[in-house]
Amino acid sequence: KKENQEYKVELIEDLPEDEIITLYEMGDNVFVDLCKGPHLLSTKSIKAIKLNSIAGAYWRGDSDRKMLQRIYGISFEKKKQLDEYIELQEEAKRRDHRKIGKEMNLFSFHDEAPGFPFFKENGMILRHELLNWWTDVLAENGYGEIQTPLIMNEELWHRSGHWDHYKENMYFTKIDGENYAVKPMNCPGSVLVYGEEPHSYRDLPIRLAEYGQVHRHELSGALHGLFRVRTFTQDDAHVYCLPSQVKDEVFKMIDLADLLYSTFGFKYKIELSTRPDDFMGKIEEWDFAEKALEDALIERGIDYTINPKDGAFYGPKIDFHLEDAAKRTWQCGTIQLDFQLPQNFDLTYIDENGEKKRPVMLHRALLGSIERFIGSVTEQFAGRFPLWINPKQVEIIPVSDKFADFADDLAKKIKKAGYRVEVDHRSEGVGYKIRQAQLMRTNYMLVVGENEEKSGKLSVRNRDGEETKDVSFEEFIEKLDEERDNKSLESIF
Repeated sequence: KKENQEYKVELIEDLPEDEIITLYEMGDNVFVDLCKGPHLLSTKSIKAIKLNSIAGAYWRGDSDRKMLQRIYGISFEKKKQLDEYIELQEEAKRRDHRKIGKEMNLFSFHDEAPGFPFFKENGMILRHELLNWWTDVLAENGYGEIQTPLIMNEELWHRSGHWDHYKENMYFTKIDGENYAVKPMNCPGSVLVYGEEPHSYRDLPIRLAEYGQVHRHELSGALHGLFRVRTFTQDDAHVYCLPSQVKDEVFKMIDLADLLYSTFGFKYKIELSTRPDDFMGKIEEWDFAEKALEDALIERGIDYTINPKDGAFYGPKIDFHLEDAAKRTWQCGTIQLDFQLPQNFDLTYIDENGEKKRPVMLHRALLGSIERFIGSVTEQFAGRFPLWINPKQVEIIPVSDKFADFADDLAKKIKKAGYRVEVDHRSEGVGYKIRQAQLMRTNYMLVVGENEEKSGKLSVRNRDGEETKDVSFEEFIEKLDEERDNKSLESIF
């Protein structure tokens, strides 16, 4: 009835004349709704209910129209399922990387730069430790490192296909009266590096890694801490190889991914993302590329699901989804097979018969967005980072100023052994200092006083409050070395 349904009547009146209108009915004329539908077939499964929140919303987003109330809720068939959901939501709040990042002085966000994170000193330590290790891993696996410009001219992005398929996500500028774009992806720069000189089939595969900062225009409503930002750095790599080498290269990338995620204790799932509606190239090439990736997964016996139409516009991909402590999944790593950019940029190599051939290009980012990975690691450990990457490794707490010199000398020895160490000289109580160190998720605290100065033995307290007494300095460093070098996820004391 019009007098009771003014909003839905307005929606109907604004529809095109040839639009089909659908109504859904539940029960015996109990509930009828204008909806593209469908609604639930029955309300029988709605048993355990929780209302999450309410929010005001202007009708049709127009601030000159009436303010309506939007109600958010969730339901489950069993109360146990609802209780588990509530528990996971509370756990997610406790582990929220934005909250922990602020507490630990890792990173911050400011209204002056929405979607652009600020990394602070502690956050940069964490970032450098992670990337230094990963750089060594890549070098051991045959990757050379390059760096390409942040801004390149518009013509390049026409050639690469980004102009036609990705323009709405890009930022633009003018230099000397010409149009330029801030790169949303690193691949065109890598392609230019490969194309600078001729290559033989004997040179392939060529693996070029790049920690490339990219910018993408994300809608403000989609921004979320480090998980969804407008600038991020990828641990990108582009591998140029023979068609016959594709499978082995994909295997190597999968092994690298497993090494990375297992090092941090992540569970992960794999998806094969196929040709999107907006794609570049020939369907036959896409079919071949999708089959090549799928065959690699099958041959390795890896469980995967198909994610239809979610491939990149230039090729299908294998996506790695990490599961966090709240059972949410975040897409981090990706392996992409690309026949398009080698064609668009006329990339070649000379085969064994002296003829020019086209290489296959593999795109690979396993940390994915370094920012997102750091956010994921922060939530995975609730800020209680393993010793080797933790910005706060050792805190020395003298019981009084009388032992300040002893604490400073001890700190010098620990620093010389290769560890990050600080002495808390504040005129606060020992208990307060311990709690502050625990809030910063410091791995180990050394409370030093007369006994420690006389005996040379240390009392080692971990961040759970467990204490190990009478530890020699040599034993302390030996244990730290073991925990650090083994990338242990648990405290050794």
